Amino acid sequence: MLMASPRATIERLLGAMNAHDIETFVACFDPGYVSEQPVHPDRAFGGVEQVRKNWSQLFSTLQDFHAELRAVSEDGETAWSEWHWTASQPDGTAFDWRGVMVMGIRGGLIAWARLYMEPTELAGEGIDGRAGHDLGLGPELGLALPYLALTP
Repeated sequence: MLMASPRATIERLLGAMNAHDIETFVACFDPGYVSEQPVHPDRAFGGVEQVRKNWSQLFSTLQDFHAELRAVSEDGETAWSEWHWTASQPDGTAFDWRGVMVMGIRGGLIAWARLYMEPTELAGEGIDGRAGHDLGLGPELGLALPYLALTP
């Protein structure tokens, strides 16, 4: 029997997300699944029951939830994927999240993932206003940061 490629597993996950099919969604995960959110370490968990709980709530709350898979790159059993998630929240405001997930896929199932998904900041200070702010520097120091060289 041929095992699904990491890309095929991620595309199956995408299909389940957009169909709001919790059973197919949960079936994409290994029973011993481990989830990490490196910029939010207190959100780490293990097991598919937490996956079911989280995504059942998301599907029932965000009834027009839509996922866009923007890119996938594979390296053996590891896949990097870029996502854009949108929906209307119950209060009418936009749910708009973007980010990357790095997943370990074994036997066609997601064994682990590191999620770097965050709400999209659609309006803000722009790069000049943020450059030093994120490091706790005043605006006079922010513009001198090499951080600016990393922006397109």
